[in-house]
Amino acid sequence: MGYFGMKKENKTNAMRILDQAKISYTTKYYDCEEFIDGIHIADQLGQDYASSFKTLVTIGKTKNYYVLVLPIDKEVDLKKSARVVGEKSLEMLHVKDILAVTGYIRGGCTSIGMKKRFPTVIHESAQDFETIIVSGGALGTQIHLAPNDLQKVTSAKFADIIE
Repeated sequence: MGYFGMKKENKTNAMRILDQAKISYTTKYYDCEEFIDGIHIADQLGQDYASSFKTLVTIGKTKNYYVLVLPIDKEVDLKKSARVVGEKSLEMLHVKDILAVTGYIRGGCTSIGMKKRFPTVIHESAQDFETIIVSGGALGTQIHLAPNDLQKVTSAKFADIIE
């Protein structure tokens, strides 16, 4: 019989992983010609900055990668983050390396379903919300889910990682 006449939702890798883990989430799609930043997207969609989270990828002195998830309007504190993950120091992964390391493009990068599972830290403020918003793994796609579910599916820890 197949899907004749039905529009099939394009699932990202992140959504497939959430489905497999039986984690409840909702998706939101929006037009995104070019990614500017999370604040621009939140403004466009009328979303709260505090519950909208961006995903940053860093590299430590040991050449290990770390994923940091924090509110879109906050700046990461690399010193605090390094202490949390047990590194001497962290630096941001260069934009040109994001796809090769994570499997995602800038603006569509999410902590769920990267090429490898990297140690992940979610800013502790996420726990203040019933639902947080993260990238869905593609430009123009968001996932809305409970912070504890994000923590569970990424094996993350909650900590203070912002300036």
